[in-house]
Amino acid sequence: MVADARTYLWTLRHSHSAQDGGRSCRETLTLYPQPAGTGGPLRIVFTQGAGRYVPGGAPLGSGDVGYIRGASLNLHEPGAVRALLDVALARGWQPQARRATELDGWNLLAEAAARRG
Repeated sequence: MVADARTYLWTLRHSHSAQDGGRSCRETLTLYPQPAGTGGPLRIVFTQGAGRYVPGGAPLGSGDVGYIRGASLNLHEPGAVRALLDVALARGWQPQARRATELDGWNLLAEAAARRG
């Protein structure tokens, strides 16, 4: 069942930040409800950390995020993006809100991967 029949555009950005004297990678998936102006964007953020990975070069592919021993998704795949969107909607994200919303992607990943399963 599709939780929301709207159309969305999405972008995927990779960025870095200095954290604990090192470099931390971050993937930000941003979804924009369409037509433009019908709602605020949803930003789903995956930050590199212990036991989890985001792409930062070989051997990982662009858009790959996941747990070292567990669920993973490729954020370039439309089905993966739809699964994350459906989980965010099920957990209360309101696409008609006019403000931007940012969610921690790690809190959505396992359920989204299971939906893709």
